[in-house]
Amino acid sequence: MDRGGRRRPGTDTQELYRRFGAEQAAGSSPTYERLAVAVADDEPLRRRLEEVAAPARQPNLLFGAVRHLGGPVDDPRAFLAFVEREWESVSQILRTRTTQTNEAGRCAPLLPVLAAIPGPLALLEVGASAGLCLYPDRYSYVYDLSPTVRLGSGPVTLACQVRHAHVARPPLPDRLPDVVWRAGVDLNPLDPSDPDDLRWLLSLVWPEHADRRRRLLAAARLVAEEPSPVVAGDLLAALPELVARARREAPTATVVVFHSAVLAYLEPDDRDRFTGLVHELGVRWVSNEGFRVLPRVRDRLDPGMTAPVGGFLLALDGRPVAFTDPHGRWLHWLAPHR
Repeated sequence: MDRGGRRRPGTDTQELYRRFGAEQAAGSSPTYERLAVAVADDEPLRRRLEEVAAPARQPNLLFGAVRHLGGPVDDPRAFLAFVEREWESVSQILRTRTTQTNEAGRCAPLLPVLAAIPGPLALLEVGASAGLCLYPDRYSYVYDLSPTVRLGSGPVTLACQVRHAHVARPPLPDRLPDVVWRAGVDLNPLDPSDPDDLRWLLSLVWPEHADRRRRLLAAARLVAEEPSPVVAGDLLAALPELVARARREAPTATVVVFHSAVLAYLEPDDRDRFTGLVHELGVRWVSNEGFRVLPRVRDRLDPGMTAPVGGFLLALDGRPVAFTDPHGRWLHWLAPHR
């Protein structure tokens, strides 16, 4: 803010990139940590970013756009020069694409919650992107615990480190959930069998994350063989009909609405509308979002408890159950509270 209380151009964007570098990229992607600092310190670029809608300023989207165009990310100065030179092409992607990091690895922390819900299950994912997280029953899992827990025989293996300082032993499943129906909704559904859609998804994988790149390609092949219906639409508008459809087509199943790293892209009022709608529909609700995204869920933690830097908060029906890594690499189970 300036002294008159007006918001200085680029101030919010500067904070966005500094926070991304310090809380999300730090310790996970030195490349993106350096780029985030460079963008935060570059006033001309911040001003240009302020010309596009707030969701289009996301660091992941900007960095993914440059990589999609074949631009450099290893050298911050070269990156800034490329964005300046190719701003028309970069801004076109920012205005027409969305951050759709369809990380199948998130199924590893989601699985213990899904397996604990009485089945069979009808899974409905909001913000489904290419639908890779709609197949938790088709992957294999390795939970790094003593003794190691292994589940499934699918062609894609998801590894997850388990932490449990607050409980004697986390309730890991001994079976995969019985999924009899699955569907998703997304503003811009992606087709994992489409080369351009797959290239966009690969552009969103952080440079150092070779394991995620291999996993994405393997999961995309699996889903392409049996694509589930991911419909185009606004999650608030489409959700009631999709829930009704699940109940018609799978009348004996428990309907589970779930999402991961999606609600941060909604305005706070729309997040409240969404959570109210989920409760009205009478479905089971699994959320896996950034620590700040759902204050009412966060407020049910023990006083003073906070997520590890960059961690997500996993909850069932609005009750926190674990902190999770944004890409599913670890799961920190919590003791039951309120």
